[in-house]
This record gives sequence, structure tokens and C-alpha cells, in this order.
Amino acid sequence: MIQWGLQTEKAQDRMRPMLRKLPDLNRFLSNQFLYPLLVSSLLAGAFFAFRVAYSGRWYYDNLPWNLFLAWVPYFCSVWAAAWYRLFPQRWWILLLPGVLWLVFFPNAPYIVTDFYHLEKRPPIPLWYDIGLITIFAWTGCFLAIASLRTMQSLVRRRANGFVSWIFVAIALGLSAIGVYLGRFERWNSWDLFLHPDKVLRDLAVPLMSPWNNPRFVGFSLMFTLLLLAIYLMFVSVTRGRELDP
Repeated sequence: MIQWGLQTEKAQDRMRPMLRKLPDLNRFLSNQFLYPLLVSSLLAGAFFAFRVAYSGRWYYDNLPWNLFLAWVPYFCSVWAAAWYRLFPQRWWILLLPGVLWLVFFPNAPYIVTDFYHLEKRPPIPLWYDIGLITIFAWTGCFLAIASLRTMQSLVRRRANGFVSWIFVAIALGLSAIGVYLGRFERWNSWDLFLHPDKVLRDLAVPLMSPWNNPRFVGFSLMFTLLLLAIYLMFVSVTRGRELDP
């Protein structure tokens, strides 16, 4: 009995340092906007599950998969922020999560283009499907915005505010191009690793002759400005909040 009591006391001693770290972990996750993003994702999943249960059909089954992909850049940004907290002087270790974040970043706002598939699909009313795609697109956009805010904060700490906004502009422009390649050329983010030559070829054609590709220019510009508007609104709302990566 005494031995069991000693073992319990030792276990409690080991747990105390972990428990003391929980408030810091909660603060870190709150700064990454994890909790509202989880709630929004769960709500999107519930909307989809209800649709499947009510209709008995798996229409819009691309939405959960696209939302999963939208979480990838977010987790890459959290990964980068966590490494920065642990190794603030070793900036080069942020290159791996940073590159992966940039490659997968277009997957988050991509869900907006799923309105492309919207049409009447009885017995589900059209208004429900509008709401369904909206909650998925909303969540995807804010996964993108939250991760971009974290990455901008990291860039600002290594450089300065001006450079961080240049970074934001470049990231949003590249993201818009990535969304275009996904929607119209049907490329995925991992194709940059599997088929880089083909992806770059499909990208080089409109870049070299933009006047012959008005859809590429118009879509990329519109999507860049759309994401920039959302991001600026997000930044203005959170301006008084200390963002600690």
C-alpha cells in the first residue's frame, strides 16, 4: 500500500510540469485561432452528414476532402510557429514547413470555387446546398487567412513589417494562380512534386502570353483581390490582439 502511494506521488510529480504548460499551450492554440476553426469545420461536417442521411446520396462528397486539404497549410503554419517558439534563433528550420505551407496554401481558398458545381439536386432544396457550400468555403477561407496571419507574423519577426506585407501580397497572388491551376487545369498541390515539368508548362503558357489567356488573368486578379479584401478585414478586426507565433 505504501509502495502504491509512493508510485502515485511520483506520477503526480511527473504530471505537474505538464499541467503547468497547459495554459501556455491553450494560449498558443488560441493565437492560432484553432478553436473557432474547429467549430466551423465540425458544423460543416454536420451539414454534410445531414444531407447524406436525408437524401441517401453522396453529392458534394468533394467538400469534406477539400476541407481536409484546407487544414494542411494551417497545420504547416502551426508547425512553423511551434518551431519558432522552440528554436527562435534557428530560422532555417522554418523553411520546410514554410515551403509546404506555400505549396498547399491554395487548397484552403479553393473551396470557394466549389460553387461551380451548384445545381438543383432533389430532394435537397437548393437553398440548403447554397448554405452547405458556403460553410465549407467560409471555413476554407479562414483556414487560409489564419495560417497566412501566422506566417506573416513569423516573417515580420525575422524581417520587418514592410517585408511581411510584400510576403502577403506574393502569397495571395501565388495562391490565386494555384486555385486557377486546380480548378481549370485540374492539378493538385502534390503534382508540383510528382509532375513539376507538366505543371510549370501549363503555368508558363498563360504567363508568357497573358493577352491570349484572359480567363487566367481575370481569375487570378479577381481571386487575389478577393483574398486580400478578406485578409485586410481579418487583420483590422484582430489588430488589437497580440499574435504570438
